Amino acid sequence: MNSSRPEYVFIVIIGFLAVLFFLIGRISGWSTLANFYRFSGGFIGQQWRFQSAQLRWYIGYNNCLTIGANESGLFLSVFFLLRIGHPSLFIPWGDVNVTMKKGTWGKYAELRFRQAPAIPFRMSGKLSEKIAGVAGRMWPGESR
Repeated sequence: MNSSRPEYVFIVIIGFLAVLFFLIGRISGWSTLANFYRFSGGFIGQQWRFQSAQLRWYIGYNNCLTIGANESGLFLSVFFLLRIGHPSLFIPWGDVNVTMKKGTWGKYAELRFRQAPAIPFRMSGKLSEKIAGVAGRMWPGESR
């Protein structure tokens, strides 16, 4: 009897990856944000694909995020192949607090959210400037 059937290996790998992505969503805080800011509609506004950010415990989402903005708020989505445990989010500007910081690799923005203040969202200063340009007067700017 041959026990190394490729379809079983494939199923085990897919199952492992699904559990891994789910756990990353829990550990990083994405699932906590989803408790308050889950978004299931079609987002209308400027979007930037293949962006990077860090959440809690410095868990990096490198080149797998779509980040969007309009005058109402911030849209966050993970690349569809990695979406298990990561539903799309929409956070209204009134719930966003922004602090600009300086790190080893340059300026970055740290966002905190009213409903989940323990979950940081860190992105490059350049990306935050693009988002601020789209958000216009609604952009929360430096800490309010």
